Amino acid sequence: MIKQTSFVFNVFSENTYIIYLETGEAAIIDPGNSDVAENRKLADFISDNGLKPVLLLNTHAHIDHVLGNHFVHEKYGLSPKLHKADLQILDALVYSSQFYGVNAIASPKPDAFLEEGDIVKLGNEELEVIFAPGHSPGSICFYSAKHKLLFGGDVLFRESIGRTDLPGGDFDTLAHHIHTKLFKLPDDVVVYSGHGPATTIGHEKMHNPFVGEMAKGF
Repeated sequence: MIKQTSFVFNVFSENTYIIYLETGEAAIIDPGNSDVAENRKLADFISDNGLKPVLLLNTHAHIDHVLGNHFVHEKYGLSPKLHKADLQILDALVYSSQFYGVNAIASPKPDAFLEEGDIVKLGNEELEVIFAPGHSPGSICFYSAKHKLLFGGDVLFRESIGRTDLPGGDFDTLAHHIHTKLFKLPDDVVVYSGHGPATTIGHEKMHNPFVGEMAKGF
């Protein structure tokens, strides 16, 4: 059984997720914690619940989703796993932070790159990697078919999608992957996005004005 909790961190109101098992094994997805108070909030939840983080996963490497990579590495000895197409963005973290007035510490180097179809194991649970670029060149989602959960980063939001005006972004690419990959999942799959509330695949197929069934061109 996978349990999950989330935190809204940093000036970008980013969703950081911890998923964990009854055994205490845990994965941290997109740590956006960016200051002492947010670091403590993350660490206190882990400690209070007797969790042992064993995975650090990044859906993509935009600043708001990786600000906590350094803290997680220092505190729990974990290095990020992400798609190699976002490595350049990850390496530019400190440089990028200057444009947003955010203090950032360089992320540790990834210890593994994830590709379409890879299986990430957390105890006896499995997360399938879905490659869905368009918001960033290396955007990926983590999907539990067993529990019908999708941790989608900034690919798909409730009645919206990730912005495509940043370097490496492209609307047609993003829309294509949403339609050919995410919208092929069961309608009752719950989507935990990088910002905002959770949604479902079925809701977005019907009501998303950017890529839903009402959208022109699909």
